[in-house]
Amino acid sequence: MRKPIIAGNWKMNNTASQGVALVKELAPLVTEANCDVVVCVPAIDIPAVSEAIKDTNIELGAQNVHFAEKGAYTGEISAEMLKEYGVKYVIIGHSERRQYFGETDETVNKRTLTALAAGLTPIVCVGESLEERETGKTEEVLFTQIRDGLKGIEDLTKIVIAYEPVWAIGTGKTATAEQANETIGYIRKTLGELFCPKCAANVRIQYGGSMNAKNCKELMAMEEIDGGLIGGASLKAPDFSKIVNFDK
Repeated sequence: MRKPIIAGNWKMNNTASQGVALVKELAPLVTEANCDVVVCVPAIDIPAVSEAIKDTNIELGAQNVHFAEKGAYTGEISAEMLKEYGVKYVIIGHSERRQYFGETDETVNKRTLTALAAGLTPIVCVGESLEERETGKTEEVLFTQIRDGLKGIEDLTKIVIAYEPVWAIGTGKTATAEQANETIGYIRKTLGELFCPKCAANVRIQYGGSMNAKNCKELMAMEEIDGGLIGGASLKAPDFSKIVNFDK
């Protein structure tokens, strides 16, 4: 049985003080959650939020990690730096990183392997653009991202995958529950074919395309969907808590 995981991706939102206020408001609303609850916060917020979520069931995530242990990489953050503040999860290969900052399947793979070696749990993002979906290339794109991005991983159950159709991020558009379930089913099938069928059955795969308080129950009722990577709806405690408590 795969335990659901709901992760909030704050993106470039919330100062440290605003982040602390948010998690303090959120914590009492999610104490009875039947899923793993994660907030992936801006790097500069990590120390303050890490302290604020002590003695809660909220776990801490980062939004990126570099693939080198240390060195001349101005502006980057290493896995050990993240671990020192209690970070447990890290988003890798988000579509915005791919679109704006040159992230490739190769660098996704390097970051993922580094995160795993450090004991972090990568949330590896895959997904197609609107043009790719409309031209029937969804499966081709996902196959390549999975094959190249996850190369060399020995135990797939130590990662989380987030399926985020690029056309549904920040647009208010959402794949139907059936579309999301079908595509995530394809991802799981591909994991089994490329790597390990038994492991694939146990990998948690989130939906990351504008899941919100209104559609979370329908999406989470789907057999293949194991959680959500939540953007805008994670910035307000009442909204995010409704998603976390999707089964209530």
